Amino acid sequence: MERVLGIGGCFVRSADPDALLAWYRDALGMDLGPYGLWHQDDGPTVVAAFPTDTEYLGDPTQRTMLGFRVRDLDAMLEQLRALGARVDPQTQDMDGVGRFGWVTDPDGNRVELWQPT
Repeated sequence: MERVLGIGGCFVRSADPDALLAWYRDALGMDLGPYGLWHQDDGPTVVAAFPTDTEYLGDPTQRTMLGFRVRDLDAMLEQLRALGARVDPQTQDMDGVGRFGWVTDPDGNRVELWQPT
């Protein structure tokens, strides 16, 4: 049986795609190449499903959430605050998994940031 090898892309709709990609590049430090190609560091990826009434994904109309691994969650959140991003004041610690924080991108999408244990 063939199986997938990893996440091959994240795709979002935007009224201003160039500005949104610039925010991901400049605010999160993503080294995006032609066509949005991004070579990420090796590490774990989580695939999870939530009930339709979850508050975890933010606005009830948001059906998916991007999640990115970070080296230093506190430094990343401070960097985002300094750029004027809407950073959730709460963080979450999960024993054996790591720490989580959230930011809202310029289009209103909640984005999760994860510092693995």
